[in-house]
Amino acid sequence: MIDPAGWLSATPLARAMRDSPWLYPAVETIHIVGFCILVGAVAMFDLRVLGWGRALPVSALGRHLLPWSAGSVALVLPAGLMMFSTQPQAFLGNPLFLLKLTLIALAGVNALVFHVGVYRSVAAWERTHPAPSLARMQASLSLALWVAVIACGRMLAYY
Repeated sequence: MIDPAGWLSATPLARAMRDSPWLYPAVETIHIVGFCILVGAVAMFDLRVLGWGRALPVSALGRHLLPWSAGSVALVLPAGLMMFSTQPQAFLGNPLFLLKLTLIALAGVNALVFHVGVYRSVAAWERTHPAPSLARMQASLSLALWVAVIACGRMLAYY
């Protein structure tokens, strides 16, 4: 029986990540830059839904920021997987890492529910103040979830 975590940690990429003094920090930097772009775009959008920057239409801001947040995943996901490959057993045994993944999944579900739900009628409410309570609740939840993801990611270095 093949142990997926053991196999992953034995790959040439995982070995290179562990053996090179510069590769892991470079990949971690890419991960953090991508995450800054992702969370920055999400935060700006959520803050607009919460009523900040009312001069900008919500839909126009969404059209501008969504490609940035989606594109940042092209940095975050591969870099995160590369870092994970260095010690998958340790990460999978770390409750903070598992909490971080859970929070990311919840943030994704929240975004999906927002975009297939209340956001579909954005044209009817984007210029009113305030946005519908459901939209504001989901924007607040989004901000809280992403702050918690950041906290978990940062605490991983100390746990």
